[in-house]
This record gives sequence, C-alpha cells and structure tokens, in this order.
Amino acid sequence: MRVVVVIPTYNEAENLPLIAAELWALDTAGIEILVVDDSSPDGTGEIADDLVKRRPGDIHVIHRPEKGGLGTAYITGFNWALDSGADLVIQMDADFSHSPSHIPRFLEEIQSYDVVVGSRYVGGGKLDERWGFGRHLLSWWANSVYTRLILGLSSKDATAGFKCWRADTLRGIDLRRVRSSGYVFQVEMAYLAQKMGYRSVEIPIYFEDRRVGSSKMTMPVKLEAAWRVWEVKWRHRHLTPAHRRKLPNKN
Repeated sequence: MRVVVVIPTYNEAENLPLIAAELWALDTAGIEILVVDDSSPDGTGEIADDLVKRRPGDIHVIHRPEKGGLGTAYITGFNWALDSGADLVIQMDADFSHSPSHIPRFLEEIQSYDVVVGSRYVGGGKLDERWGFGRHLLSWWANSVYTRLILGLSSKDATAGFKCWRADTLRGIDLRRVRSSGYVFQVEMAYLAQKMGYRSVEIPIYFEDRRVGSSKMTMPVKLEAAWRVWEVKWRHRHLTPAHRRKLPNKN
C-alpha cells in the first residue's frame, strides 16, 4: 500500500525537517512525503531538496515559481500522487497543527471509508488551550454553523485540512472540478465528496497551534473564504453520485 503525504509549504524552514522526522518515525510502511513549496523566501525549498538527497524515494519536492494558494498547491500535489501510483493520499499542514500521531488511525479507518477527516468538532476533538475565546467561537461558528447551514454539510469540521483520501475517491471527484485556490478549498472538497456520495468519517484530533512562525489565516483570508462558500454552493449545486468520473475497470 503506497501512501503519499502531501504537505504544501510557504516559509516552513524550521518545521519541515521536524514534521518529516515525525512522519518517518511512525511504524507505518510505505509512507512517502511530497512537499509542494511556493518559492519560500526562508529557504524551505532548499531544505526539502536536502532531505531528498538524504532520503531519496522517501520524500519528493515540487517547486512552484510563486505563491499560488493553498488549493492549487494541494491539487498539484494530489495529481502528482495519483500519477505516481499512490493508493492513499494524506493532506496535512507542516506546522504541527496536524499531528502525525493520528495517521495510523486514519489508515485503519480508510479501509471502510472513502475519506477520513481529522476533526476538531466531534467527540474527543480538541483545540489548543492557548486559543482565546473569540478565536474558538469564530472557528466553531464558521465550521459548525455557517458553512454547514449554507451547504447542508454533514461534516462538523467543514474546513478540516487533515484528511486521508482513497486515490479512487480523488479520481472520481475529478480534480478538474475544483476551482478554489485559497482556504475555501477545504470546504469545496468536503462539499464535492458529499454531493457525489462518497463515504466519510470524522475522527477526533487535537489541533495544536503552530509551534514556529505566524499563522497565514489573516482576517481578509477568513472573510474571502466566507463569501466564497456561496460560490461553491452555486457551482456544484447540480452534482449527484451519477456525476462521478468513470474509472477504468481494474479487472
């Protein structure tokens, strides 16, 4: 079973070697890391290249010429993983908000589902204690009220960015449908998966605040994501399981 962990990076020079080391420390065979770096000025791309030299085959890197947005970085990484023969694709941040320790549970659950979601808002899920009340409230409202109400999502963590996908689920969704370049990408993928009838499960995670560096979720980014939810609804309103991309017969 080949598992590719896709990690988009922008200015994660301090975090990248540490998150890679924790992923490799997992007692899980077949995990490869794919770094999609957007020409980070802090040298993240060069650090990724050095890791490739030290552990060829265990880590790969795609260098993009400029900062192109989280969504397009993931699409680039997903397509690479699919083209290279991955069976499962995991998406996660480089900043330790998503702990690699949850991955073995992901790999167990994905045997019965099409996508596994690391959720902050199901029983047992938890946010960093250092978050203030206002930040907690905004995150809960955006995920558990606003987005779910507009899109009718069953997921309690609509903006979750820590997921494990079956390769055929991503193929069936047809990544050419995805138009979001920013953080609403997570919402669009959740909506597409539900509209097209894929089986999902949310498992609880502890969402830690980033250990190094500053958050890229600025207020303008949050506001843009909020209004683009309506755009996602309109764009994919007609989809049903019948719209899944037809896959070649493997027999």
